[in-house]
Amino acid sequence: MRANKVAYRLVAAVLAALATFASAQESLTLRKVKETGVIALGYRDGSIPFSYLDDRQRPIGYSMDLCLHIVAAVKRRLGLEALQVKLTPVTSATRIPMVANHTIDLECGTTTNNAERRKQVDFTVTTFVASSRVATRRPGLPVRTLDDLRGKTVVSTAGTTSIALLVELNATRGLDMNILAGKDHVQSFRMLESKRADAFAMDDVLLYGLIASSKDPSAYTVSTDSLSVEPYGIALRKDDPEFKKLADDTLVELFRNGEVERIYRKWFESPIPPLQTNLRLPVSPALRKVLTSPTDSSDPEDYS
Repeated sequence: MRANKVAYRLVAAVLAALATFASAQESLTLRKVKETGVIALGYRDGSIPFSYLDDRQRPIGYSMDLCLHIVAAVKRRLGLEALQVKLTPVTSATRIPMVANHTIDLECGTTTNNAERRKQVDFTVTTFVASSRVATRRPGLPVRTLDDLRGKTVVSTAGTTSIALLVELNATRGLDMNILAGKDHVQSFRMLESKRADAFAMDDVLLYGLIASSKDPSAYTVSTDSLSVEPYGIALRKDDPEFKKLADDTLVELFRNGEVERIYRKWFESPIPPLQTNLRLPVSPALRKVLTSPTDSSDPEDYS
């Protein structure tokens, strides 16, 4: 009888230990999704071709497609027959706070993974590598180096790494630029288009998308010299390694099985809505390196 009691206590202790371990490994995001039956995605309304609205005001794009693959993986992991996807608009200024305060579970846009942002949120493996460059009107101000912007009016978008870099370089190099902040990329581009700004500093792929969708794409040019390297990742809740692993594993599988190549061609090398423009942007060497050897590094040197 005493032996049975000892065995019972041993089993109970093991079960308690396992329960404690499981609790420690539990994903807060997955628990919330399972309890509510809802996963919240943040989207951008004008970040072509990553996350933007089509002619029926539905968010579409490269980043949206990647996020929906993660949503499908969450659904399988939790064994849910149905999973509601709540779509929430975000801006450059609101996206990080909305991930940090758990309003959204995945931010499906064009967010650069850097050390400062990692203090508030985490990032998946890198999904795209951009470079910050400058767009100008032609004929007009030719921009080959940053010094060509000395004394000029330059616009960028509030809450982006590009505007932070402009402010820093303006101060450290004494360029005397007049820096304007658009509330989103569309407003920033309109400032360039309407000649309220001489130049628009932003990630090159976003500049190409805005120019391709403009009334006269031939009226603009993009600088060859870059200001910085911008590795994009999908932002998610900090300190939730189990959810991050699920998201990372999903993306890495897309990289390995070639599905990401199809998604890339769909958005960067094919006509896209609403104007059926084709950006004709092949996979860059930096992105090819990421697809071959996935990383979530925030160090620009790792993408050279």
